[in-house]
Amino acid sequence: FPGLADVSISQDIPVEGEITVPVGSHSPDEDYSTLDEPVKDTIMRDLKAVGKKFVHVMYPRKSSALLRDWDLWGPLVLCVSLALMLQGGSADSKDDGGPQFAEVFVIIWFGAVVITLNSKLLGGTISFFQSLCVLGYCVMPLTVAMLVCRLVLLAGAGTVSFIIRLIVVGAMFGWSTL
Repeated sequence: FPGLADVSISQDIPVEGEITVPVGSHSPDEDYSTLDEPVKDTIMRDLKAVGKKFVHVMYPRKSSALLRDWDLWGPLVLCVSLALMLQGGSADSKDDGGPQFAEVFVIIWFGAVVITLNSKLLGGTISFFQSLCVLGYCVMPLTVAMLVCRLVLLAGAGTVSFIIRLIVVGAMFGWSTL
């Protein structure tokens, strides 16, 4: 590196900051690391956190802890579930629905990234992954509506089925705008 030969480092630059370890009693819980935890406990802890967030999506409450403890597992499950249900078609159909899965998946995640970047550029204080988490969980009413509509379609297609699906979609839209 020819340009780096001219760089000199001064030896008398003082080091700033506190580098000592505080001495005192601490509880055994503070020594616990998730690296030492069994895989089953890790999965159960994550599933409980996702379940807790699902409950908060169904019954919204003010909680800053939910925003602080972001995860992308719930949004991933919701997005994949929605994309799989929209894939549709029967097993003997020539249309396998592959492009629909990719389109739904990309539109949801790319849209969330664009909205998150817009928020950050406008000076938002929320972190990138917190925003992705919140936007991902916002897909839950849409996913529930799709699940109910699929179940109604199993009973048969017709005017009554259409009206029921229309009511379900309207109810989920109303729920998501509360």
